Amino acid sequence: MTRLYNDPNDFADEMIDGFVAASARWVRRVHGGVVRATRSTPNTVALVIGGGSGHYPAFGGLVGQGLAHGAALGNLFASPSWQQVRSVAKSAHNGAGVLLSYGNYAGDVLNFDAAQARLVAEGIETRTVVVTDDISSAPAEEKHKRRGIAGDLTVFKVAAAASEAGWSLDEVARVAAKANEHTRSFGVAFSGCSLPGSSEPLFTVPEGRMAIGMGIHGEPGIAEADVPTADGLAALLVDSLLAELPEGVTEVAGRRVAVILNGLGSVKYEELFVVYAKVDALLAAAGVDVVEPEVGELVTSFDMAGVSLTLFWLDDELESLWAAPADAPAYKKGSVDAAERVDDLDAPILAVADIPVASAESAAAARTVVTALEAIAETIDDHADELGRIDAVAGDGDHGIGMQRGVTAALAAARTAADAGAGAGTVLAIAGDAWSDRAGGTSGALWGAALETIGATVTDGAAPDRHSVAAGIAAATRAILEFGAVPGDKTMVDVLVPFESALTAEVEAGADLATAWAVAAAVADDAAAATAHLLPKMGRARPHAERSLGTPDAGATSLALIARTVAGVLAAAADRDSPTDLSSTERASS
Repeated sequence: MTRLYNDPNDFADEMIDGFVAASARWVRRVHGGVVRATRSTPNTVALVIGGGSGHYPAFGGLVGQGLAHGAALGNLFASPSWQQVRSVAKSAHNGAGVLLSYGNYAGDVLNFDAAQARLVAEGIETRTVVVTDDISSAPAEEKHKRRGIAGDLTVFKVAAAASEAGWSLDEVARVAAKANEHTRSFGVAFSGCSLPGSSEPLFTVPEGRMAIGMGIHGEPGIAEADVPTADGLAALLVDSLLAELPEGVTEVAGRRVAVILNGLGSVKYEELFVVYAKVDALLAAAGVDVVEPEVGELVTSFDMAGVSLTLFWLDDELESLWAAPADAPAYKKGSVDAAERVDDLDAPILAVADIPVASAESAAAARTVVTALEAIAETIDDHADELGRIDAVAGDGDHGIGMQRGVTAALAAARTAADAGAGAGTVLAIAGDAWSDRAGGTSGALWGAALETIGATVTDGAAPDRHSVAAGIAAATRAILEFGAVPGDKTMVDVLVPFESALTAEVEAGADLATAWAVAAAVADDAAAATAHLLPKMGRARPHAERSLGTPDAGATSLALIARTVAGVLAAAADRDSPTDLSSTERASS
């Protein structure tokens, strides 16, 4: 288990502080992650990588000359927010565009895509290449759904070398995609990993058994088997990967392959070398020519005991880029010419938006928004452990922690904005931005989008009433549905859609806001409970769908809890009959 920490909620931030202090020769800190501490060649493509913390040396340890220009670092096992990705990309930009690359997890896709849209809107040409090397996470015919694990390194290394050589953004993206198509990985785990502050691992493996095809976020494997000898494990890994060759590789004999034997956190280097001896022998027997292999910890999962093998099938173009020199805190190859250090004063400053003028009624209603967020924060704190336990059944167990981070940040930002005289619309929008920025991950992106959309609907011109609130919830529902989930996928959408329908129906029937919300919250409770009977069709839980039967979805559960909590706030406001409450305006308009 992870033993050394202070406050678990601060672990990722403190870890990054220590990493930067220890690695100042290579990296410097910016909002959202790290970028190179040295100047890059002007008018070259900037490679920005990233993902959740907990995988060192991925991702910050791979920033440096000949490798990434920046890494967006999310919280533990949670994707960075779009704000973090945007910040790192703007800091790393060299004038020739940005290539974003990451491991194809749902939260990463949501947030990196949102960051790309913002960067393009700001005039920075941006492309994306996701890494999909893990053959256990989806069948070959659906390889676009596969997650990225240790094969991240081959894609990042090739893209970075192409950038260093001065290739255009289109060409860097092309060769990065080619590297991904030529990379296959497969892994096993002998024990689960534990997050700081947790007394239990995210999953367990019986003594003497191993999980086959596990993920790097604590996701359980797709099968179990007895732990073999080192030679037996090598044979399993090699045979699994040789059974699926990349398109264009018609035979094994005579092919050049870069090999990565990766330790996931608790397997010692000496053990890896014992396994690699047999891996090398098996590949040689198959006629494979191994080129510049890597053995060590390259993409980890805290204290997980496990191993993965990656085969990167080379041609002349890919081999030359794989062999190019690099110098990063955790990865070195050949020698690079030392570059000039960047002056920290050169770092871009992100402007803080002004608080727009609001009506007195809207500014007063903003106080009710703050009260609601205070109550939500208390509810999430009370249920964080349970939400994490539910999430760990088939996912990575961080939902409770992520919700805590998000709502805490949202509350602090909302209080500051309300104290400055902001209206209800602005307070909701600022709270949403803070929630997504601090929480990251899928839930952070969704809750941020929801609050910002509601804020844009209710505006700052007048106090929100039942109609504008219902319209805001309807708009937020549409915004979240655009992320791809539909009812039946076992996500928060399974609660949001019936909640919105019930709220709208009650408002249209003439109910005041407090009454309508209470009815809709009861519907949300029932809908959340009903997700226990669904199989997940999206996100990290998808490969382990059967495990989640009988357990409700964590995101659906947290949404129902929040709906019930807000119902209590609105009921209390209605009872107070105060002119500063949403409910009084509601009654006046009924």
